[in-house]
Amino acid sequence: MNCAGYALNLRGLKAKPVTEIDRTIVLNGELISLREPKVMGILNVTPDSFYAESRTQTEEAVAARAEQIAAQGGAIIDVGAYSSRPGADDVDVKEEMRRLRTSLEVIRRVVPNVPLSVDTFRADVARMCVEEYGVAMVNDISGGELDADMFRTVARLHVPYVLMHMKGCPRDMQVSPHYEDVRTELLQYFVHKVAALADLGVCDVVVDPGFGFGKSMEHNYELLAHLDDFEILERPLLVGLSRKSMIYDVLETSAVEALNGTTVLNTVAVLKGADFLRVHDVRAAVEVVRLVGKLKGGGLRCR
Repeated sequence: MNCAGYALNLRGLKAKPVTEIDRTIVLNGELISLREPKVMGILNVTPDSFYAESRTQTEEAVAARAEQIAAQGGAIIDVGAYSSRPGADDVDVKEEMRRLRTSLEVIRRVVPNVPLSVDTFRADVARMCVEEYGVAMVNDISGGELDADMFRTVARLHVPYVLMHMKGCPRDMQVSPHYEDVRTELLQYFVHKVAALADLGVCDVVVDPGFGFGKSMEHNYELLAHLDDFEILERPLLVGLSRKSMIYDVLETSAVEALNGTTVLNTVAVLKGADFLRVHDVRAAVEVVRLVGKLKGGGLRCR
């Protein structure tokens, strides 16, 4: 299989009109339309995620969280065992695998029909999760930069791949990040990476600008204000803004108090073309999708 021919030149390239785009993705062998954005619920099996209330440390807590995501309308559960918050401690591969094995067994038992995504930058971890637990998607914060075998592994696994942009690594990414032109640099990054994946036969690629990953406050808001630029890539777009510092620093609050701000920015993201919202608060995000859909049905011009 080869989806080469995906070679974009940013100069003079224009996005297709929205009416011409009907993006899809294959999850667990089923073709899923993205005409209505999908909500991805976060399930952290880490002791140190930035939002303390999202940490699930016992099998009972994992089961309850998985059931909650499903009940509130989450289309995908994104399971992570390695905290990527700025300055987070390293977790070795054996410990990451141990945490995931325990949690995936529980999740598969309590919500067997909900597609799962694994949040990992390690190819061996991705392989284990897909081959042993039927995980349907790999969500890589590093865009293949932290494990040279990730792209080839995803190609062999034949699962969708979330390609995120991160400048640096979690320990140092927020130390004075600099860009000459953040929008152009990210688009160039994605053109190069998506073409490399296409050459390997990976066609189901979801792009994620990586809000908060090696970006200043100004970078984050510039990217969000021009999120529709990413239509040029003709790939589904995932946005992860949930309770991040770009919200609570502006509002002078905390992650605990950032739900309202998250909902506001998720609404902006959907209006500007987001196909997936990765969130802690699934019900609120599902309501965003439904209400924006109603506006579109009423004739609101989006993107």
